[in-house]
Amino acid sequence: MTAKKKKIDVLLVGSGGREHALALAIAKSPRLNTLYAAPGNAGMAAVATCVDIGAEDISALVTFAVEKSIGLVVVGPEAPLVAGLADKLEAAGILVFGPKANAAALEGSKALMKQLCSDYDIPTAAWRLFDEPDNAKEYIYSKGAPIVIKVDGLAAGKGVFVCKTLNEAFAAVDHIMTERSFGDAGNEIVIEQCMVGPEVSYFAFVDGETVVPIGSAQDHKTAHDGDHGPNTGGMGAYSPTPLVTPELEAEILETMIKPTARGLVRDGRPYRGVLFAGIILTDEGPKLLEYNVRFGDPECQVLMARLTSDLLVALEACANGSLSDVEVTFSNDHALVVVMAAKGYPGSYAKGDPIGGLMAAGAIDGVTVVHAGTKTDGNATIANGGRVLGLTGIGPDLKTARDRAYQAVDALDWSGGFCRTDIGWRALS
Repeated sequence: MTAKKKKIDVLLVGSGGREHALALAIAKSPRLNTLYAAPGNAGMAAVATCVDIGAEDISALVTFAVEKSIGLVVVGPEAPLVAGLADKLEAAGILVFGPKANAAALEGSKALMKQLCSDYDIPTAAWRLFDEPDNAKEYIYSKGAPIVIKVDGLAAGKGVFVCKTLNEAFAAVDHIMTERSFGDAGNEIVIEQCMVGPEVSYFAFVDGETVVPIGSAQDHKTAHDGDHGPNTGGMGAYSPTPLVTPELEAEILETMIKPTARGLVRDGRPYRGVLFAGIILTDEGPKLLEYNVRFGDPECQVLMARLTSDLLVALEACANGSLSDVEVTFSNDHALVVVMAAKGYPGSYAKGDPIGGLMAAGAIDGVTVVHAGTKTDGNATIANGGRVLGLTGIGPDLKTARDRAYQAVDALDWSGGFCRTDIGWRALS
């Protein structure tokens, strides 16, 4: 008889909706002893002990993990991974879910990601790298518009410019390289062919060359209905997307995810964590737009709503190299999340508004309320960020999931918030 594994203490790094969704899933695991969140948020405090350590305070996170004999650290956001948090934790003898810095560079450097595609025949847009604005503009002039310009480094999702005219493209180069709007992240830029088609998100656990599929989702980037307004971190998502058929999923795995995992091992950058592929479905077939080295937000919320297996077991196996021994399963249900944001987001917005109706929203059948930018003020929950809440509905079909999510929106009492009213429109139209 196999000996029963000892329960472990887990440290979850981050404070957004993605991390709350992960916390809710981890808290269900029989493997869990105590869950800590650094820094966490008002919602996460219901299932985790929140500690006042920032997600990018690497030295304090490592010290805490060592002092508490943490069995697994789960890193939510990308910035601490790119900065080497996994390396420091591993050096201290702490198991960590999330890639080391040389593999996290897959998101930290657009140029590295594109070079990997070139080296291992992964389908993506034609591209060039530039470190000088005049040469970049000469290339743009030779190629014409539309054209895409990307900041090479991390830019909080704001470093991609789809330019419809040459003047827009020249202005984007100046914005990045002359005005230094993104600091050192914009020392180099990737200029690439503009591809046309619907975009989808695909996720897989990766442990070296072992790949375990998670599945697909589709998010809504712009702030307002009809895909209008400025880009945001994401105003809603649903999973699965009907665009990713079983045949297309097999193609994505064979032409993108698996070659990436093998290529990173060969390049001395073995990857352990979740790999998030942003993919565009062109007339020539699926092509890779970008890789992210963490779960998407809000895609994580809908994936976790559909998860039926033990998340902590999968995260631990991914971290210790035993992913091939684990089965990851999801329900056939559909999930849809609506993000409630503070009015003015993604521009300037107010903080401190009290939010009512949270218990009523959470009591609706098939609904999960996930906190992102919230904090507690006495007995009240108040808004403390741009994207503040995620209301996820789950059901046997997408319409039921959507109806439940919007029923939860209607249950809230928060005059300072807004949301899109058309999440899921692509699949339901």
